[in-house]
Amino acid sequence: MSGPADRPVRIANCSGFYGDRIAAAKEMVDGGPVDVLTGDYLAELTMLILWKARQKDPGAGYAVTFLTQMEQVLGTCLDRGIRIVSNAGGLNPAGLATRLGELAGRLGLAPKIAYVTGDDLSGRIDELTAAGHPLANLDTGRSLADAGVRAVTANAYLGGWGIAAALAAGADIVVCPRVTDASLVTGPAAWWHGWRRDDYDALAGAVAAGHVIECGPQATGGNYSWLDEITDRRYPGFPIAEVAADGSAVITKHPGTGGLVSPGTVTAQLLYEIAEPAYVNPDVIARFDTLRLASDGQDRVRISGTRGEPPPDRLKVAVNYLGGYRNTMTLVLTGLDIEEKAAWAVDELFGILGGRDSFAEADVRLIRYDRPDAPGNEQATAHLRVTVKDPDPRKVGRRFANATMELALGGYAGFHTTTPPTAESSYGVYWPALVPAAVVEHAVVLPDGTRTVIPHPPAGPAGASKPPPPPPPANGLTAVDPPEPCPPEPGPVRRVPLGRICAARSGDKGGNANVGVWTRDPAAFEWLRAYLTEDRLRALLPETAGLPVRRYELPNLRALNFVIAGLLGDGVASSTRPDPQAKGLGEYLRSRYADVPVALLAAVTTENRG
Repeated sequence: MSGPADRPVRIANCSGFYGDRIAAAKEMVDGGPVDVLTGDYLAELTMLILWKARQKDPGAGYAVTFLTQMEQVLGTCLDRGIRIVSNAGGLNPAGLATRLGELAGRLGLAPKIAYVTGDDLSGRIDELTAAGHPLANLDTGRSLADAGVRAVTANAYLGGWGIAAALAAGADIVVCPRVTDASLVTGPAAWWHGWRRDDYDALAGAVAAGHVIECGPQATGGNYSWLDEITDRRYPGFPIAEVAADGSAVITKHPGTGGLVSPGTVTAQLLYEIAEPAYVNPDVIARFDTLRLASDGQDRVRISGTRGEPPPDRLKVAVNYLGGYRNTMTLVLTGLDIEEKAAWAVDELFGILGGRDSFAEADVRLIRYDRPDAPGNEQATAHLRVTVKDPDPRKVGRRFANATMELALGGYAGFHTTTPPTAESSYGVYWPALVPAAVVEHAVVLPDGTRTVIPHPPAGPAGASKPPPPPPPANGLTAVDPPEPCPPEPGPVRRVPLGRICAARSGDKGGNANVGVWTRDPAAFEWLRAYLTEDRLRALLPETAGLPVRRYELPNLRALNFVIAGLLGDGVASSTRPDPQAKGLGEYLRSRYADVPVALLAAVTTENRG
């Protein structure tokens, strides 16, 4: 244990993805007191990007922008005793640790650097499958062997105990590979407070805090539905989690920075890219349906009451393989007869190319931006977006792109494209799977070069997690279950956008999309939970028709979460949707019209004005 037990540890985030704001690390270090600086750089797609980088340079495979950030802050962090924990190591944490040592030497510094390892299973696929671990796809159940593909990356999600061990050994910097995003907070918090492995409620609270700050300014006003709340629209300050000894946490940001921290912004991030409320991590299952939010002053929101359960005995594995090659061309259609022009263009194009069936996959989307009697040329246009995929790069390369240009003089009136002809690009397919934790050796290489194996936490009983009973109230009265959904009160209704009642946050998890929606007040939530069923969601989002939809309630957050399986195909790298990560899906849902009770609208409007 390093920190005083009587105060929370202040954990600051400086990156939400590979490519995020470079200046954030310096801004967080210079902006006020912090104990630990963290950065999240990895997503399923990022692992594939890092693999491609490593094919060109075997010494690559990590987030190079992290080195730039460290050059700006390393000396200050060492002077102030700020520990640095990041998953920027990606596929090559040892390589990044070496590069950090070289950087520090050039700066005249000597930090103690540790790195975590053991997540990379890419060289063990045959061994694992031969031992009876099929790496079955979590969404389809199909085994990796049956798919007949070769994995290029396979990384198990590790927990935070390796980080805690490195910090306890005196590391100034801990370089991580594919640990869970929340582990960047649970590890430092467990080290600071001296938690045990079975301190499940405390660990669960840290998981919730880690999930909130992992995506940087998405917790402080970025990507936030209710624009009226954001009165300071400068670039949002990055978030800080003040994690207490019991696992409760305050989410905040440095004074004087842009954006805001409110129960709404924290709710938005809690709902981001989750499925069921039992949020599984390698160290604990955090029950997001038990946590509560409360304002704790300006730009301060307290998360408390998070219940934790023992983790499962299996770890999630993110597998990527090369799916083939793809290309996209977008044809612009203008003015009248849009649908007839589009149909002619499709027939002509695939006639030139030998038919749709000559490709492994062909995706054609007519995207309507046009309006009658448009006041400007651009407002009279629609886009015909054609994407083709195939294992043979020659089919989808310039042969495809050049064929679109043959329509320029012999096709529909007004033909032009948004880009010149382009070459093909390779794409990856994301394959989520599970392996027994026992087959993964989580280890940390300490600053003195010692390699220490980190035992996995004891697992809980097999089976689906169920909501824990509510804690007994302090007054000794019998606790009651949350009320069942009530039908809307009878009375006049008005047809308005659903977003007049709720906010939303959406995102991707492999081939699935999630949409979380929540309200500002209990009455609106009671109406929403009765109105927004799985069938209603399908009606409001027509592209979900025929897809499995799972619905979850989080009453403490006045929120619903929907998981739409398969909406993104085989993941962001291969998706043909114009919005491959479903970032705009929640805002689209809010724009759809619903019949809302007039009395409820009046109450919500009055509250918002107040």
